[in-house]
Amino acid sequence: MSHEFDLLVIGAGSGGVRCARIAASHGAKVAIVESRHWGGTCVNLGCVPKKLMVQASEYGDLVDDSHAFGWSSTRGTHDWATLIAAKDKEITRLNGIYVSMLEKAGIALFTGHARFEDAHTVVVEPSPLAPDEAPRTVTAKRIVIATGSTPLKLDIPGADYAITSDEAFHLTERPQRVVIVGSGYIGVEFAGIFAGLGSTVDMVQRHDLPLRGFDEDLRKELKDAIAVRGITLHGNAAPTRIEKTGTAYTVSLNNGQTLDADCVFFAVGRRPKIDSLGLEKAGVSTAKGGRIAVNDRQETSQPNIYAIGDVTDRLNLTPVAIAEGHNLADSLFGKEPPRTWSLDTTPKAVFFSPPLASVGLTEEEAAKNGVLDIYLTRFTPMRHTLSGRKDRKTIMKLVVDQASQKVVGAHILGDDAAEMMQGVAIAVTAGLRKVDFDRTVGIHPTSAEELVTLRTRTRETPKAS
Repeated sequence: MSHEFDLLVIGAGSGGVRCARIAASHGAKVAIVESRHWGGTCVNLGCVPKKLMVQASEYGDLVDDSHAFGWSSTRGTHDWATLIAAKDKEITRLNGIYVSMLEKAGIALFTGHARFEDAHTVVVEPSPLAPDEAPRTVTAKRIVIATGSTPLKLDIPGADYAITSDEAFHLTERPQRVVIVGSGYIGVEFAGIFAGLGSTVDMVQRHDLPLRGFDEDLRKELKDAIAVRGITLHGNAAPTRIEKTGTAYTVSLNNGQTLDADCVFFAVGRRPKIDSLGLEKAGVSTAKGGRIAVNDRQETSQPNIYAIGDVTDRLNLTPVAIAEGHNLADSLFGKEPPRTWSLDTTPKAVFFSPPLASVGLTEEEAAKNGVLDIYLTRFTPMRHTLSGRKDRKTIMKLVVDQASQKVVGAHILGDDAAEMMQGVAIAVTAGLRKVDFDRTVGIHPTSAEELVTLRTRTRETPKAS
């Protein structure tokens, strides 16, 4: 049976766009469908606008810090509308770049909502991005699902009063009092944004420490940094109800406490965005949590249909979706074997102030494999010896497998942590040993040089029983 396209990609986020472009570069006839935002969540409602807002939230402190360096600057007031307008302008520019890249690659673009009719047929229906478009039927030999994920809300009374990250990027005014529920990436980052711009922020979390899944030492340090930022952390607590009074809200917690707010922000996780795709008509099975189950070749239960990125709910990071999309296109249409990616050593960062970054295993994870040598340092970075922010500490940690002396994990909380960690991730991915760090000459004076001057072991951690 002949089909209109060799490959149809559903979803024009980072992973879908990379898959489409690489497939087209191999000579495949490719189409892509997008219902909401060209560039996907990361460009429009995630990493990019969030990072811009984090940067905006830091300028007030930089003005204050400049006084110790001889500047007579004065902290002004922040104009939220100016920030949002500047952010929107940049996102519009990026949207155009994504569309231009796809068009230059010779890819057919369809704007609308994709719905399966069968394993090779998709109907593209009108969506808010193109409400006047007539429905269009598209057939393809192979189809890739790259529709990403969508924010969750808690199932409690008054949950509809809360916003998620999707709405936070488009608030017309900055709320003065914000209650953030959740302390993962999104919760921590937005808490820092609002606090840095002048809001009073309460963060509610089910556990004692934020950022579950990160290294314990850094989680403890981050808890202190959150307090320094002026954020009130409510640990071991959960909301039970949200009530509205006029334009304000009251959040009731399961510990009997109540919090007043102008905005309640749920940052309680995300789920794969698959509800209206009609997967059952295509014979595509889903697994726990509504994710699309795939094998190591990104194949779903339907042999000609693949899934990449957050929709598979495996490692929900933009660079991972890009790697999966690139690999899939190479394996389907390339003449050479696809490159290998070290997903086990995917670095990650949380853009708080100060930021946190990590690669490889935490101490808790690595201890399951054997005895560890732990190297840890905590210090005040050079800038803050003058600024007077003595509580703006940097912590660096290397997790070393004692038997092989390989550095199996690295963790940093402090200024420029993410920028440093990208280079460290190469060393951890390459399996370098502690002696390789030791024989590397540092760049002085930098915080990063601490990574190669950690000579004295902090502690030995026994193998976990």
